[in-house]
Amino acid sequence: MALTLSLPVSKDAPLAPYTLRGIVPARPSKVSFDRIAYSAAHVVADPLAARDPWVHTVVDWDATIAYRQHLWSLGLGVAEAMDTAQRGMGLDWPTSLELIRRSLDAARDVPGALVASGCGTDHLPPEDATSVDDVIRAYEEQMAAIEKLGGRIILMASRALARVARSPDDYIRVYGRLLEQAREPVILHWLGDMFDPALAGYWGTENLDQATQTALEIISAHASKVDGIKISLLDAQREIAMRRRLPTHGGNDGKGVRMYTGDDFNYAQLIAGDGDGDHPRHGHSDALLGIFDAIAPVASAALGELAQGNTERFHALMAPTVPLSRHIFQAPTRFYKTGIVFMAWLNGYQDHFTMVGAQQGARSVLHLAELFRLADQAGLLEQPELAVRRMRTLLALHGIE
Repeated sequence: MALTLSLPVSKDAPLAPYTLRGIVPARPSKVSFDRIAYSAAHVVADPLAARDPWVHTVVDWDATIAYRQHLWSLGLGVAEAMDTAQRGMGLDWPTSLELIRRSLDAARDVPGALVASGCGTDHLPPEDATSVDDVIRAYEEQMAAIEKLGGRIILMASRALARVARSPDDYIRVYGRLLEQAREPVILHWLGDMFDPALAGYWGTENLDQATQTALEIISAHASKVDGIKISLLDAQREIAMRRRLPTHGGNDGKGVRMYTGDDFNYAQLIAGDGDGDHPRHGHSDALLGIFDAIAPVASAALGELAQGNTERFHALMAPTVPLSRHIFQAPTRFYKTGIVFMAWLNGYQDHFTMVGAQQGARSVLHLAELFRLADQAGLLEQPELAVRRMRTLLALHGIE
């Protein structure tokens, strides 16, 4: 029996009936992937904590870790304590470290589970950073804490470094110092200012060609300590051009530095690749994506098809997820986390639509109504009856009945 509900279309338009298409969610494959695929994972807030959510961070640890176990069960790795987990938008460093500890502990019970953890400088307020040395010390403090837990490092972009650096040389100095002392090869992270305006001019310049060159110089000088680089610039051609220039030696397995796509607009084509380049890793990107949190079952099934050489099937599964992703990540892009958590609520992975920092209010009801439609069209409503009930509840809370 078809499910129908009334959804708002615009401020001035009346409600319009929407009938779910009834697409059966893709079944994840048991095939091993031929790409490394990390999902940057969200955190589940505790809605019953007697704390002000704008001031205090309170996490529902059981639900948060259960979601990571769900991702591992689909063959995806977890990129822990990243911006998808609201790092810098409600998730502070002490809570991030506890999240990393709990995630690493849980992963030990899951054969083959991948975890890489965000290491930054967010405990140092940018306005309190007076020198590059302050930034280095802040990075070193977090790196030491994560490595003490046995964690692998994702070296996150730093707001403090963007504030105090005066030239590309300052970035070369900071990253060189950190990479020299890293125990294992790390993943670098270039987060564009569409995700975080405080990171404008990263690598010491507003010129993206020059910034790319600086990042490549750092990677080439320390290739044995760089597993890969994730770039989140929403520019497929720039990613491809940089990918083809990555060192063919070094990396986590000594076979070359990887490109991890963080492009939530163009991920399908970048992961599938073009086969061009002088080195196997220059022909495609691996993945470290926030959108994989929301599309995990379809992403898993698609990656399984790709591993078997079924490229057309890969694209057939992925293509309907792209409009959903572009909607979730539309400007202001930094509010994409609201859509990610909304999807988890619709699909029954958490009992409420409450976020750390009360960020559930960062998107409009019109935005969420369109997200619902696109999720259905992508075959991503895993429990349609539940999703409809919860969507109706949300509308009622906004005075729409």
